[in-house]
Amino acid sequence: MSVTDPIADMLTRIRNALMVRHDTVLVPASKIKLSIARILKEEGFITDYEVIRGKPHRNIKIQLRYLDENKPVISGLKRVSKPGLRVYVQKREIPRVYGGLGIAIISTSQGVRTGQQAWRQGGGGELMCYVW
Repeated sequence: MSVTDPIADMLTRIRNALMVRHDTVLVPASKIKLSIARILKEEGFITDYEVIRGKPHRNIKIQLRYLDENKPVISGLKRVSKPGLRVYVQKREIPRVYGGLGIAIISTSQGVRTGQQAWRQGGGGELMCYVW
């Protein structure tokens, strides 16, 4: 099946799995999705991820993280830059998500970074999504 926005598809799969309290979710693999999964793990939004090498395609198995009483750590995911309307930010325009409780994921020339990492490195890029 062809998907026009694979990153939005990944975020929607995670959002849907969280709503029904699944422990894991499978997402078709790509370099940018692996970078997003790495950032989510580093920031503590997911427990872990691994690449599963299947016959036709590779998949990313993401282990979702929950707090007490089965409450998900991720409260929300929002896609910002879309294929039809790309959103780029400079260093001074990098947003803070929920007063610093969430993160902005930005694709820079040095790779995919959080908004805070991109700000520290003094550059901007494409504002891909918010996670809180």
